[in-house]
Amino acid sequence: MNNQSKTMTAQCPCQALVIDGKPYKTCCQPYHLGAKPANAEQLMRSRFSAYVLGLADYLTLTWAAKTCPNNLSHEPDDTWLKLEVIKTNKNQVEFKAFFKDNNGFNVLHETSDFILKDGHWLYVSGKTKVHSVRPERNSLCLCGSGLKYKKCCHSH
Repeated sequence: MNNQSKTMTAQCPCQALVIDGKPYKTCCQPYHLGAKPANAEQLMRSRFSAYVLGLADYLTLTWAAKTCPNNLSHEPDDTWLKLEVIKTNKNQVEFKAFFKDNNGFNVLHETSDFILKDGHWLYVSGKTKVHSVRPERNSLCLCGSGLKYKKCCHSH
């Protein structure tokens, strides 16, 4: 099976480490192929998945022109592990995006601002904090092993 086929049948990146998470083909892929997200949360989830999958064109297309970086390029990034949506309202989404680097597990905690322009939701900006995180001993390990943290990465 090639990588594209694996992605289409696999759990969506925005659903990673979620029990019974939706598959990519029915979650974010329709947005990546041109469907319009109905709200800010759907756009934010599809952008998280685009970061994981390296879809720079989608990220640029869904970023407000006044705040989008020039020449945005992005490669697939498997360091992003999990997304937790904390709170949403019409134009904002607060979330935590967990990732791993050489120092261990970290969380990017952001409140993102969105606008609806000409029927399309666009990311404008976000207030971000990044810090290290240590999962609870009995929670599922963020590495995706399916084991509890105490039986997995806690011992490393």
